Amino acid sequence: MSGNRRKALLVSAALVGGAMLMTACQDTDSDKVTGVPQGSSSATPVGNAATPSGSSTTGGGKGTGKDSGKGSDTTGKGTEDGAGSGVDTGNGKREPVGQSCGANDISWSTRSESQAGGYILIIAKAKSGITCDLPAALPTVAFGSDGTEAGPAEQSVGKQITLSGSTTAYAGVNPKTANGDGGKELDSIIVAVGDDDPNPVSLPVGTITVDDPIVTNWHTAPADAVPFS
Repeated sequence: MSGNRRKALLVSAALVGGAMLMTACQDTDSDKVTGVPQGSSSATPVGNAATPSGSSTTGGGKGTGKDSGKGSDTTGKGTEDGAGSGVDTGNGKREPVGQSCGANDISWSTRSESQAGGYILIIAKAKSGITCDLPAALPTVAFGSDGTEAGPAEQSVGKQITLSGSTTAYAGVNPKTANGDGGKELDSIIVAVGDDDPNPVSLPVGTITVDDPIVTNWHTAPADAVPFS
């Protein structure tokens, strides 16, 4: 019996030793497949080499940094472009240009005035909720079916005016500056914000005689919009 028991113990020891040897071999094979143990610093380059740029945590951080830099550059360029564009104020500076007004952005009205031999005061206010810029240029004012346009009543260009809320702009129109009794009788004028305005408006003005008309720039005070010929 003692001989049989010794043989059984030797067999058990051999089996346990074989199992441990197999486990050690498996661990060695696993190391060969994965390259280096987890947590080793050399694992990071391997991961970066196998992973597309920006998809890993480290790559994503780098991608974000580059994108932010480009965004900052773009913003900077936009600011520089905005500073370089705009309307020349005549003193070496430029006013930035926002949304330009169109005739359909404005609430229009007219008023007859007696000063300077009689003229028509055009009154412009932005419609509710709209903010827009009247350019530093003459309004386009035309008369009759032949489209006779008013010439400039002032020698210099005015300033850009931003219409918003209660801000009001004024322009004065003298429909007749020529001497004599000539001219054509009309009862309305066509007004646009520049020659390219696609939506000119017709404003009633009562009966007027039109002959060599003139118009002022836009002004923020009605007293400055008197069209002296």
